[in-house]
Amino acid sequence: MAKEKPNMNVVFVGHVDAGKSTCVGRMMFDGGAVSEQEMKKLKEEATKHGKAGFEFAYIMDSIKEERERGVTIDLSYKKLMTDKFEVTIIDAPGHRDFVKNMITGASQADAAFLVIAAPSGVQPQTTEHLWLLRTMGVKNIAIAVNKMDAVEYKEESFNKVKEDVGKLLQGVGINPETTTFVACSGLMGDNIANKSENMAWYKGPTIKEQMDIFPAPELPSNLPMRMPVQDVYDITGIGTVPVGKVETGIMKQGMKVKVLPGRTGEGIEGEIKTIEAHHETLPEAIAGDNVGVNVRGVGKKDIARGDVICEAATPCPVVEEFIATITVINHPTVLAKGYTPVFHIHTAQVPCQFIELIAQIDPRTGESIKDNPDFLKNGDSAKVRIKPQGNLCLETQKDNPFMSRFAVRDAGQTVAAGMCTEIVKKK
Repeated sequence: MAKEKPNMNVVFVGHVDAGKSTCVGRMMFDGGAVSEQEMKKLKEEATKHGKAGFEFAYIMDSIKEERERGVTIDLSYKKLMTDKFEVTIIDAPGHRDFVKNMITGASQADAAFLVIAAPSGVQPQTTEHLWLLRTMGVKNIAIAVNKMDAVEYKEESFNKVKEDVGKLLQGVGINPETTTFVACSGLMGDNIANKSENMAWYKGPTIKEQMDIFPAPELPSNLPMRMPVQDVYDITGIGTVPVGKVETGIMKQGMKVKVLPGRTGEGIEGEIKTIEAHHETLPEAIAGDNVGVNVRGVGKKDIARGDVICEAATPCPVVEEFIATITVINHPTVLAKGYTPVFHIHTAQVPCQFIELIAQIDPRTGESIKDNPDFLKNGDSAKVRIKPQGNLCLETQKDNPFMSRFAVRDAGQTVAAGMCTEIVKKK
C-alpha cells in the first residue's frame, strides 16, 4: 500500500459576503470530491430557496438553517486530494457571532486563504481576520481575490485589492512581496481548481496549486502527548469514551496517562485501553488525529470537556497565574485591570482575571512601548498577567505552542486573542 499523503489543514477566512464557501464548494466540485448528481440536487435546492448561485456554498453549508440564511454558522470540514497532500478544508465563518468557531478553526489550521471580494475589497473585519490568524499561529497565508467576474476580470481591480491588502499584511508583520495573491472566481470556476481563460494577465497559481505550494506541516509528534477533551460519551459495552484531537505527541495503547485538571485540579491517573478513529481500533494516534479513547481507571464523572489527557511522565501544568501576550480585537470600551472575561483555551472555557497590565507592546517588533498602561483599547497588543478563576491546563508558547493559545470572549464577542509566555504552577 502506498504511503498516505500527509494531511494539511487549510482554513478559508473572510468577510461574510466574500464568497469563501463558494470558492471551497467549487474546489470540491472541480476537484472531483462532489458528484454531478449531488451538484444538480444542490442547484435545485438553491433555486428553491431563492439563492441561485449559492449551490457551491451549499456543499459546505450542510446545515439546513445555514442554507436558508445563506450564512456559514459552524465549521464544516471536507477532504480533498491534491498532488502532495490530503487537504482538510475548514470553511470558517465570517460573521462576528461565529468568530468563536473561527478561532477553534484557525487554531487547527496549517495554512489559510484570506478571501476578499474584488468588488468590495478590504472590509473592517479583514484586519481582525489577519490578526486572528497571526495570533493563532497560522504562518502560511495566501490571499484569494474572489469575484473577479464581477469586475470584468480587470487587472486594475486586482492590483487595487492587492495594494490595500498589502498594507494590512505589513501591519501584522507579513511581507506582501512574498505572499501569493490569487485572482479567482468561485462562482465561475476561474483559477480555483482549473486555470482561467479569462485572465491572460494573471501568471500565478490556482487555489488548488497554491495548496501544494504551502510548506508541509511539521507534525508536533516530538512534544509530550496532549489530548484536550472535546466531548465525553458513554458507549454501551465500552464505557466512558472521551473524544478529541491529539494536539501533540503520540498516544499509544497501554500508555500511562493523567487527566488534568479534572474536577479537583489534582488530576486522575489512568491507562489508555483502546484508541478508535472512524470505527477502527488503532495501536496509536499521532498529533493531528481525531480519536475516541477508553481510559482504564477513568469514569464518566472524572473527565469532562476542557480536561486534557496527558502523558503521565510529563503532565501539563495546572496554572496559578500566567503571563501572556495579547491583542485586543473587539472590546466595547477599554480593557483594564480587574476585568474577568471567559478564556477559551484548547477545549476549556475558564473565567480569568487580568491582574496586571505589564506593558503595551509594538505588535510588529514585540518591543515594549509603554509600561503599566492604565487600559488597552482595540488594536493594542500587550504583555499581561492573568489569574484563572478555576483550574486550567496551559503551557507556554516555548514549551508547547499548541497548548498556549487562547481567545478571550465576553458577551458573545471575541474581545482579544493571545498566547501564554510564562506560567506559575499551582502548588
